[in-house]
Amino acid sequence: MKNTKVMIFQYFFQRWSIEKQVLHLKKKAVALGTRAKNGRKIYIYMLGNLFVEVVYLGDRSENIPEQVNVLRGLKNLNEYLESEFRTSF
Repeated sequence: MKNTKVMIFQYFFQRWSIEKQVLHLKKKAVALGTRAKNGRKIYIYMLGNLFVEVVYLGDRSENIPEQVNVLRGLKNLNEYLESEFRTSF
């Protein structure tokens, strides 16, 4: 039953506006850190089994979010980050 609730939450989370997603992340998620890509700072959050990257205007988390990328599960996060790392060279 818990897995079903998680899937339902993930479904709705991905359909919220970027502003609502980020507001929820700031209240409920764990901030894992940042990484750099193309001269931009990307903030990474963990919310249960969701890993979310957020790019903010001016690269400051106090500013308006510009872009959100949602990854489901640690395996997908690792594969995504490895792929990003390989393409950076």
